[in-house]
Amino acid sequence: MIQLKNRYAKLLPCLALLILFATIQYNNLKIYYDEILNSSGLIFEDFGQEVKKENEQALESEEDYQKIVNPTEYTEENTERNEENPSSLLKDLRLHARSSLLLDASNNRVLFENNGYDKMAMASTTKIMTCIVTLENAKLDEVVTVSSYAARMPDVQLNINTGEQYYLGDLLYSLMLESHNDVAVAIAEHVGGSVEGFATMMNDKARELGCENTNFVTPNGLDAEGHYTTARDLAVIASYAIKNEKFIEVTNTSSHVFKEIKKGRSHSVSNKNKFLYMMEGAIGVKTGFTGDAGYCFVGAIKRSDKTLISVVLGCGWPPNKSLKWSDTKELMSYGITNYKERQIFEDVKLDPVFVNDGQQKYEALSLEGDLKLLLRDDETVKIEYDVPKTLQAPVKANSAIGKAKYYINNQLYSELPIYTKEDISKIDFKFCFKKLLGLWSLQ
Repeated sequence: MIQLKNRYAKLLPCLALLILFATIQYNNLKIYYDEILNSSGLIFEDFGQEVKKENEQALESEEDYQKIVNPTEYTEENTERNEENPSSLLKDLRLHARSSLLLDASNNRVLFENNGYDKMAMASTTKIMTCIVTLENAKLDEVVTVSSYAARMPDVQLNINTGEQYYLGDLLYSLMLESHNDVAVAIAEHVGGSVEGFATMMNDKARELGCENTNFVTPNGLDAEGHYTTARDLAVIASYAIKNEKFIEVTNTSSHVFKEIKKGRSHSVSNKNKFLYMMEGAIGVKTGFTGDAGYCFVGAIKRSDKTLISVVLGCGWPPNKSLKWSDTKELMSYGITNYKERQIFEDVKLDPVFVNDGQQKYEALSLEGDLKLLLRDDETVKIEYDVPKTLQAPVKANSAIGKAKYYINNQLYSELPIYTKEDISKIDFKFCFKKLLGLWSLQ
């Protein structure tokens, strides 16, 4: 017992010295501890309010800032032009078609339309979908046996006979170069099991492509109740189809010779698409005519800096067979002349976001993208950054916490996600203890 008292007696001077040291350093400890908490966001209310206030002021003065860095875009003349008449440079296209549309095939953005969203009959331009569905669901060396129903289809015909057999690949040339209606049905029955089954496949593909105002009933485009599309939907379908190499190979072939398999009856088909020879870079696509639809044509041009799709529906009736060509050339010329490729993505350095209760005070943000598209000189581009003013710890890296919204002529064109760059843990007892322990060891 006495030894124990002697041992405690020896420790008393050390304990007293420790208490004296802690008392002397109290103010320094308090100041440093407050700094730790402030840097971590625990007691940062006043500063947080200041950050919020500054961000709001920055947003309010964004337009003034843009006027400084882009003075030519904010002259009184340009402002009035952009707000009151965003299409002031739009050429007055004089077209004959009841429905017409021009599409940028790189992003399916509509560049021009007149009644382009009206439901219309589309005649044999239907066969664009017939061809692409076939290419994606069957092999070209498959053998097609002609049914009596297919053989009875009205003009235009290859005049195939019941029971004859052909390679599917050969029939695609007959379908697309000369638009044979009997061949379209033979293909549909082979690929879809029936015309109705194939129409379901066509409609499923249309929905997959975002064509909500289209309904296929026949594979050949003959007039039928409930068989319709819009110029916009048809352009989107063509935009998709021309990305298939075999589709382009077939539709750009000038002529093709093939034989029936069993008896060797020979056939020769030649391309009836005159547009292929009318303009530089023409690559398609398909003509059409019925009593309900009138003359129709879907065209495509591929240049070094742009790929355009044109659609004209209801473009005259006999004898005005050539109007579809003149309308198509007018649309394509307008697109080539007035639209230039521009990069609208801005590689900006985004301000970090304050993190409540975070072991780090701010979270860095990243934004990446590539938004090249065709624009007219008079079209306006506006970018809005939708980012929260604060985040709550914990925060995970590569989390989408905001968006960069790109508007063209005040219409939303695209949204790009804004991501966090690093993990930030929530402040806890262990974090505070380590900070104080580090301070103590330094002292």
